[in-house]
Amino acid sequence: MKLRPILRGLMFIALLGGIGLAIKHSGLAEHFDESWIDSEIRNSGIMGIAIFLAIGGVMAGIGLPRQIVSFLGGYAFGLIGGAAIALAATVIGCISAFVTARLLGRDVIAPRLPVRIRKADDYFRDNTFTMTLLIRLLPVGSNVVLNLAAGVSSVRALHFFAGSAIGYIPQTVVFALLGSGVTIDPGIRITLSVVLFLVSAILGVWLYRRFRHGRSFNRSIDEAVGVTDIPDEPPSAGNRS
Repeated sequence: MKLRPILRGLMFIALLGGIGLAIKHSGLAEHFDESWIDSEIRNSGIMGIAIFLAIGGVMAGIGLPRQIVSFLGGYAFGLIGGAAIALAATVIGCISAFVTARLLGRDVIAPRLPVRIRKADDYFRDNTFTMTLLIRLLPVGSNVVLNLAAGVSSVRALHFFAGSAIGYIPQTVVFALLGSGVTIDPGIRITLSVVLFLVSAILGVWLYRRFRHGRSFNRSIDEAVGVTDIPDEPPSAGNRS
């Protein structure tokens, strides 16, 4: 596997961890908690959870990094509650983008990107759940692009959502742990986040390379994880001689 995706993930952990530590040691944490997180989210019961799910779902649905949603979930609700709520928000974003593409995008997008849609159909065709799980476990790729491409294709929705939800879990836990470190044992939690990220990334790459059975959703993802048997891209209509 190329080091760039791993380094990018570690830099993201360092960035979020650094922001958290800066908030804590600058004295802004108490003010920030009292002004919004405590009053609107953390201590607002069901309403606070609903607000977070709505905001997090929109963030994930429009393509903002789901790791940020997990980090904020950990900060607002702690490790266990934050991971569970952030996971739910991320799945809501996934479902929203998928359904939007399926209802509104098929007639517009499919005729313009027949090769991409065919690749998505071929990748997910026989076992949507497993193939979705494999690609979600990877530390590379675009969450929103996958959601939209799957929505426009003939992917089975419930299998796609289930595979996505389980595949989201490792990084959700990693970044919720990192977010909870803003107020509790930040050094230890940042270190654990790094270790767990590396373990989950290595495991995800190993599972993808072992069980994808020659299928490819995106050439750049395959190249990033060191796959060598990448299928040739079929020529598009505009490139045929």
